[in-house]
Amino acid sequence: MNRPNVRSGNRGLGGLLLALLIGVTTLSASPGDLHSQDRKELGGTEQGGTEASESRPVVGPSSGALILAGGGSLGPEIWGQFVSLAGGDDARIVVIPTAGAEDDFPEDWGGLEGLREAGAHNLTVLHTRDPEVADSEEFVSPLLEATGVWIPGGRQWRLVDAYLGTRTHQALFELLARGGVVGGTSAGASILASFLVRGDPNTNQVVISQDYLDGFGLLNGTAVDQHLLVRDREDDLWEVLELRPELLGIGLDEGTALVIQEDRGQVIGVSEVLVYDRTGPIPQTHLLREGEAFDLGQRTFAPTMVPQEAGHESSSTPRR
Repeated sequence: MNRPNVRSGNRGLGGLLLALLIGVTTLSASPGDLHSQDRKELGGTEQGGTEASESRPVVGPSSGALILAGGGSLGPEIWGQFVSLAGGDDARIVVIPTAGAEDDFPEDWGGLEGLREAGAHNLTVLHTRDPEVADSEEFVSPLLEATGVWIPGGRQWRLVDAYLGTRTHQALFELLARGGVVGGTSAGASILASFLVRGDPNTNQVVISQDYLDGFGLLNGTAVDQHLLVRDREDDLWEVLELRPELLGIGLDEGTALVIQEDRGQVIGVSEVLVYDRTGPIPQTHLLREGEAFDLGQRTFAPTMVPQEAGHESSSTPRR
């Protein structure tokens, strides 16, 4: 059977063998199931599974907001939305650039430019590669007063090695519970999902790494990929869903973001978001453009809150 896709493709025997190999070691206790318990231990709200109350989100945060961007150059509409959700002029934003390869990130680091242009002036750079430091009260203290956290791009595994399971990780859940916003781009977007895509330390061409399966889990029951169309990755999330068909796949193109409040995600930016779903009788790819919204819990299009261009229609591509 062919996967639903925007551009047809077939991974062949190698992809199937990889899925089977990983499935032997993970299906009995899946990363998403284990991470749901982690969410409780870290002080987050368990939101996964079809048994959740209809009044509670099953994918997104119960309070606060997430912004997931697909990398590349982000426009003022994305930076402005993040700063606005963080409190506008009163925003206290912590930037965690640890996915990057640099050892030091000075206060005048260029990665802060987009936030500054959007009007943010209370910015703190927080960085370590030592999980013991990340678990300390002193290190985490700026996060306790933050109204927003932004995680730039780089490599996902660096964020896992430094922060997964630490007080820093817990503080992200606590920030959402206070009504704050957590956002990230590229690797900083993928890490917010429960299942980690492209976690292999050696290459970003490997979609599934057995050693790096868990993301931060702020977005429950999901796998998030980025640079989607620019790097011809439209088919890659199907490899994850072959292994874990219950997950919702979210693919973000460059210059584009998904703004998520509870289970509602709305697209802003210049390109597209693809949502991958294998749970129904006909697995589907849902294509979302700027202004369109999707109910991540119900896995269907949601009412749009901003005007659409004339003649613009939503579309879903079933498996052929």
